[in-house]
Amino acid sequence: MPYTCCFFFLSPSPLPLQTGDGCGHMVVYQDSGTLASKDYPGTYPNYTVCEKKIQIPQGKRLILKIGDLDIESQKCESNYLTIVSSSTIHGPYCGNMMPVPKEIILDTNEATIRFESGSHVSGRGFLLSYASSDHPDLITCLERANHHVKNEYSRYCPAGCRDIAGDISGNIVEGYRDTSLLCKSAIHAGVVADELGGQINVIQQKGVSRYKGILANGILSQDGSLSDKRFVFTSNGCNKSLSLEDGFIPNSHITASSSWEETTEIGESVQWSPDKAWLQVQGISWASNHSNHREWLEIDLGEKKRITGIRTTGSTMLKFNFYVKTFIMNYKNNNSKWRTYKGILSNEEKVFQGNSNYGDVVRNNFIPPIVARYVRLIPHTWHQRIALKVELIGCRIMQANNSFSYPMWQRPSQSTDVVIGKEDRTITEPIPSEETSLGNTRTMLTKTNPKLLYSLNKNHFLFQLIRFHFFGLCDVLNLPVF
Repeated sequence: MPYTCCFFFLSPSPLPLQTGDGCGHMVVYQDSGTLASKDYPGTYPNYTVCEKKIQIPQGKRLILKIGDLDIESQKCESNYLTIVSSSTIHGPYCGNMMPVPKEIILDTNEATIRFESGSHVSGRGFLLSYASSDHPDLITCLERANHHVKNEYSRYCPAGCRDIAGDISGNIVEGYRDTSLLCKSAIHAGVVADELGGQINVIQQKGVSRYKGILANGILSQDGSLSDKRFVFTSNGCNKSLSLEDGFIPNSHITASSSWEETTEIGESVQWSPDKAWLQVQGISWASNHSNHREWLEIDLGEKKRITGIRTTGSTMLKFNFYVKTFIMNYKNNNSKWRTYKGILSNEEKVFQGNSNYGDVVRNNFIPPIVARYVRLIPHTWHQRIALKVELIGCRIMQANNSFSYPMWQRPSQSTDVVIGKEDRTITEPIPSEETSLGNTRTMLTKTNPKLLYSLNKNHFLFQLIRFHFFGLCDVLNLPVF
């Protein structure tokens, strides 16, 4: 019986698109957000699709800004980005085929972002940010201070800029090198929260010879060299050392679960007691006698205060490489139960990134701030032994009869990833303010809109727009009126 040979020739064909795995960095919130292709700013993968619906509150228009677009395609056939709303399609965008607009304003509150990739060799993909029409001064996460020529300006940072690649140099005290990313610097400085974004008010100043980098709010800034210009952020003034406000807090007001008693080589006893925990005090730190999650360091501020941040360091002793790597915060007032500080958009306890060595100072900001008399720092993870020095940052609560409203936080909707506020809550603690030397100053609150505060003196008119965020957080925008 003869044998028949059959030959099958397989022609190459495109691989099927892997729907949904082309999305990379993505942070979306009620009023703003940031999206990027997978592996951005590295090369995006072949044969993927990223499709994401973004939405802002009803009645507002959607503003989009494309911070970067690097797609390897000249005719947008298999590699492209489109923005689709109910009435229009923007794009496709790719290569140099079609100029990419700096800003896209839609007449709707929602749109679908679609990025599709075929076979390619290079290309970063895309990064875009969006916000509602309440924020026409939106910028992207890639904008740097040296892109601006004005000495003073205000911009809106979208949510999600913390983990975008790009260096920053400097710190909140000395300022930031003008080559630094604006929004990432604002998160580092504690001006805005990465989960929310927010308004930033920037002042450009003469540069300095050196910029010192520090770890703050999960971002490590770099040391920087001489520059012509630097920038700083304006604040509401609630950033003073609470341990130095009225002289040092009495030692009896700082306590701990336990203390380590060191025996030196010559047999002397050294107490690593809680009174050694003040950051301003030279020498050894507080160290616990045990290494477990039941250890704590407690500070009594004497009265209820607004606490906006904390600075920590390790043992400060080269011989003792002890430090707390992560920690959580508890707080309470008189005759109340301890409460755990939680994430701004969740009900889970917030774990703060602490120190990575025995000597460097690390700063974390509380957004929203803690309003309490007593605070406890509870070590979560540590190196060798629990040991730290601490400084609380904040201000007194000014007495007033005014009250303000802010939206109650809710978890993001699972269907749209949009946070929906369902009820209002009233803050009884007023926002702190600093005394000024402007002469006779009258301050009044308008009855028609309690969020507008007017300050008037004989030589200077100042319009202060105060936007209140969550549990008393505010951003202050100072605009001179000529």
